[in-house]
Amino acid sequence: MESLKILYDDALVPKDQILKIAEEIKPEIERVREALSKGYEDDRASVNLLDDEEMLNTVKRTIEEKLRLEPKCLIVIGIGGSNLGTIAVQEAILGKLYNLSSPPMNVLYADTVDPNLIYSIMKIVEPVLRRDDNVLLNVVSKSGITTETVANFRILLDMLRKYKKDYKDYIVATCDRDSKLWNLAVKKGFAALEIPRKVGGRYSVFSPVGLFPLGLLGIHIRDLLNGARQMRNACIDMDLARNPAAIIASIQFAHYKNGKNISDFFFFSSDLESLGKWCRQLIAESLGKEFNRNGERVNVGITPTISIGSTDLHSVAQLYLGGPYDKLTTFVSIKDSRPPLHVPGMDEYSDLVQGIDGKSLKEILNAILEGTKEAFRKDKRPFIEISLPDKSEGSIGQFMQLKMIETMYLGHLLNVNPFDQPDVEKYKRETRRILAGEE
Repeated sequence: MESLKILYDDALVPKDQILKIAEEIKPEIERVREALSKGYEDDRASVNLLDDEEMLNTVKRTIEEKLRLEPKCLIVIGIGGSNLGTIAVQEAILGKLYNLSSPPMNVLYADTVDPNLIYSIMKIVEPVLRRDDNVLLNVVSKSGITTETVANFRILLDMLRKYKKDYKDYIVATCDRDSKLWNLAVKKGFAALEIPRKVGGRYSVFSPVGLFPLGLLGIHIRDLLNGARQMRNACIDMDLARNPAAIIASIQFAHYKNGKNISDFFFFSSDLESLGKWCRQLIAESLGKEFNRNGERVNVGITPTISIGSTDLHSVAQLYLGGPYDKLTTFVSIKDSRPPLHVPGMDEYSDLVQGIDGKSLKEILNAILEGTKEAFRKDKRPFIEISLPDKSEGSIGQFMQLKMIETMYLGHLLNVNPFDQPDVEKYKRETRRILAGEE
């Protein structure tokens, strides 16, 4: 499997400084390596998902069982880490316009309690049920008590029960074992898939959270895991010069200490936009912390943003090239991008834009990317380049695993816990109080 390529010549951090910072990461690299022998008993447990054949076989059996129902639509009901990774992989591999290509199974995501979205989903799905075709609900919540997810599940379940006497056959719950949702699934006879206890939501895409819906859609989940495994092994290399996660984390940390606390992911592929949203949660929730590991108030964090090339060159390039020097940019591109569409030669239109006759769209996009990098370079705006071989499962698996381990290393450098999210509970607590009618 071809590996993704990382270039950091324009990161504006000297190599000796990168390696000096990376030396500080060595204890955390050791802890990740040790986690490989601890199953799911360590906070870094997500690195073991890639080798869990029992889990993979359980997921595959459930996929086969549900495919026998010949579903026309899958609704993934979840929010945050419960669906961002799934959407990211699905759109990267199958495309953002997948549902419009007349696939054997459409996929919809109920990821907010915005009534307009849920009503629209129901308007799409109810005619399918009315025709006596089948719809699957995959309700995903690690805790099993996520307010938005449970509310949406109950509404969509109510709709499903109107059309299916054996409705329980069309529901799969993905959650922690012995959570309220798990126990309800067991009681009602729903299929239940377990999220290992120490695997947090934003690190869970290679668990049943992502593998079940992605496998249902025909994505090669073993290839996804193989790509991630290849990257995991590179990211635990004690030779720091060959460890991509340690290198990128060190560059990001160096710029953070120098006042650049914004990390922009500039994807030169429209289908990778949701991969950016997944990165945004991973970095923001893992590194934005009020207190460090010593209990001291530090209020640290790196603000992740997402840009799409070339679209956002027409919306944010002025800021990026003329605004404050507060960002590290990561340009992400795809080496082998298909199909090779060419601009036809038309004499009467050639004067509109010269130089594009006969050129492929890939050539034009690459020229725009190179032009953007050169503009950043001349203005001393730091950037890293990541080139994916293609949009295959293996390539996407590599990228996602790189970012997860890189985030663990950044947590170590910032001296914060990258596996918890205590401040998210603030809004949840207030929400529950308001819904309960408490003063």
